[in-house]
Amino acid sequence: MDVGEFRGTLHLAEPPAGLSLALQTLWWDAKNDWARAHECAQQDEGKTGASVHAYLHRKEGDLSNARYWYNRARRPPATVSLDAEWEALVSELPGA
Repeated sequence: MDVGEFRGTLHLAEPPAGLSLALQTLWWDAKNDWARAHECAQQDEGKTGASVHAYLHRKEGDLSNARYWYNRARRPPATVSLDAEWEALVSELPGA
């Protein structure tokens, strides 16, 4: 599934079955449900979970917390727009 197809699922009430926690995080974020997105991110202890967790805190405006999560993901802090970071994350995650 590419980014466009992923966006095409946003009319659903729940994320499509089989999405990783990282993709569920981005799905809930795109639905403007930061709290549910953050719940998913907190459950994903891997590197991809840290990447989307960093994005969420950057979007929230909590840059010190975002830096912590970028470090855990072993990524430099993003400097692109939030939309561009969201799309890049969706594109690089398996299963999208």
